[in-house]
Amino acid sequence: MPRPNAAVSKVKITRIETLHVGEFSNILFVQVHTDTGLVGLGETYYTPQATTAFIHEVIAPLLLGCEALDIEGHWRRLYDATHVYGNRGNEMRAISAIDVALWDLLGQQAGLPIYRVLGGASRESIRIYNTCAGTLYARAVPGTVRVGSAQVADGRYEDLDAFLKRADVLARDLLSEGITAMKIWPFDAYGAANSGTYISYPDIEKGLEPIQKIRDAVGLEIEVMMEGHGFWKLPAAVRIAEALEPYKPMWLEDFIKPDNVATLAQLRNATSIPICGSELALTRYHAHELLDQQAVDVLMTDVTWTGGITESRKLAALADTYNLPFAAHDCTGPVTLFASIHLSIHCPNALIQESVRAYYRGFYHELVTEQPRIENGHVYAPQGPGLGTALRPEVFKRSDLTAQSSPSL
Repeated sequence: MPRPNAAVSKVKITRIETLHVGEFSNILFVQVHTDTGLVGLGETYYTPQATTAFIHEVIAPLLLGCEALDIEGHWRRLYDATHVYGNRGNEMRAISAIDVALWDLLGQQAGLPIYRVLGGASRESIRIYNTCAGTLYARAVPGTVRVGSAQVADGRYEDLDAFLKRADVLARDLLSEGITAMKIWPFDAYGAANSGTYISYPDIEKGLEPIQKIRDAVGLEIEVMMEGHGFWKLPAAVRIAEALEPYKPMWLEDFIKPDNVATLAQLRNATSIPICGSELALTRYHAHELLDQQAVDVLMTDVTWTGGITESRKLAALADTYNLPFAAHDCTGPVTLFASIHLSIHCPNALIQESVRAYYRGFYHELVTEQPRIENGHVYAPQGPGLGTALRPEVFKRSDLTAQSSPSL
């Protein structure tokens, strides 16, 4: 029998709103309002004022009045519109925030979680690793070295201070929760001291102390990811990698910035430790170089930096064509975590999901209505429509909230 005709539901964008809460200095929320009353939520991280300006000066005029569910076409138009300004950095983060909000709208309109409208689940849950940040981590100006107790606050989950001073205790604590992987960055202070050009063997020995404590305490029961934050030049990175090999890290992440892919490939060829990179490779065009020149073993993307869900799914698929896994980066805000979970649940080559227990058991509760289900070292697929979370009503009453809105249609 022929199917009956059904009216196609239209969802028109009527207003774009940016919201910045002063206490959480680097997080910017974006809400896309529609004529149906649905509101999509997005987010990005760092330089919120500059990102706000780009959203209202460039993106809003392009999208107001448009069909909200035409996500792929909107991404292309916004990307093409950045050719004058540059399509990496602030502009791409703005596009990412809008894109996540549009996917949230699509899921709400369909009455399905985002991973369902992407094409369904590849798994029920995915293993997490704990990035060992503290409750106040990454609230400073971008590029600030985060190496310890200066940012410690009262609380249960000051994991940055813990990995530097008592990594053995921290490893046992994580394992007691079922978390079997952790990320640390014990070499950062030495890299900042001389622009990453050199590290002495005594400093390497000091940097090795946390992973040595972990291995002495729990052996190989817990995976250890080593973060480099892009501080190092090639000779020093190779020296560190050689020293780390006996400790069997799961990966080295961004010990060298991915701006010269051939140099990163040299590091990969110099060590047996897998190389992970990089959320700093914005869009598939840069990520393709990493894969084509065999510079990484794990492709990392940040959903709210590298083009949103639309582009991040393509990055994951690109890695899959090279028979490589991908991992979603998240050490930022609650919307990024939710969007990343949807992507990790959907993509068949997702390896592991980054999370920060100091965040999802801490300040995320002040910002969004729902939290992800995390049990026994795994995070489970969100079940609500769209992202599965929204901004708490209290956010809109805060005295440190700065809200800016495009003209309404």
